[in-house]
Amino acid sequence: MEVFTTYILPIIIFAVIGGAAGGLLVLGTKFFAVETDETVSRIAETLPNANCGACGYSGCEGYAKAVAAGEAPNNKCKPGGAAVAQKIAAIMGQEALEAEKEVAYVRCNGCKDATEERYSFISTQSCAATERFYNGKGVCRTGCDGLGDCAAVCPENAICIVNGVAVVNPDKCVACGKCVATCPNHLIVIRPAKQKTDVRCSSKDPGKVAKDLCKNSCIGCKICEKKCPNGAIAVNDNHATIDYSKCNNCGACAAACPRKCIELKK
Repeated sequence: MEVFTTYILPIIIFAVIGGAAGGLLVLGTKFFAVETDETVSRIAETLPNANCGACGYSGCEGYAKAVAAGEAPNNKCKPGGAAVAQKIAAIMGQEALEAEKEVAYVRCNGCKDATEERYSFISTQSCAATERFYNGKGVCRTGCDGLGDCAAVCPENAICIVNGVAVVNPDKCVACGKCVATCPNHLIVIRPAKQKTDVRCSSKDPGKVAKDLCKNSCIGCKICEKKCPNGAIAVNDNHATIDYSKCNNCGACAAACPRKCIELKK
């Protein structure tokens, strides 16, 4: 009797408790199971799972739910592009909408040969850090700090620092927008990949000031504005900007710019 009480009974009790707990778990799984929308799951499987938010939703699952509910078009996934739009359209029984490839572009060319630093930043090598504590390390307060915050967050390794300035490789970029959100000076934009002409400067300093701070700066002279045959470029607040919807990449503005801050990529 003592053996039964000491050894066997505890085993039986634990076995009964374990069996009851297992049964409750099975019942709980059945009663509290969340039904999964098969359409949402299929759409989510086609997405690249970058969860970048470039589509305007919280992540890939959020976008998949919106598409399945008929609240979002099938071409909003920028990293996925046309291929993903076609797959989503097939799942939804729709016609695939055009998905224009976009890429990130850095509007700064304040390289080491063109401008100077106010000091050497030897603390945490972060653009955000130098901007937070010292308003940047360059004499141009709106230029690229060149410490690579954008490169660090890029999931495709599409950004590198060249001669002190961030440069995007358009062949690798998927336009997820993480670099745009990270840059403390807001120098990076998402533009159509077919756009070959852009102003590689973000300074809004008066011409004389900008000229002294950086050799590659826009000085707001308006020569580009006058030379553009399509009215695609305008100068406001001492800074030239291009309307991509009007620009046909003719290169007239780039050829006329005395500062060579307008870039035309072939």
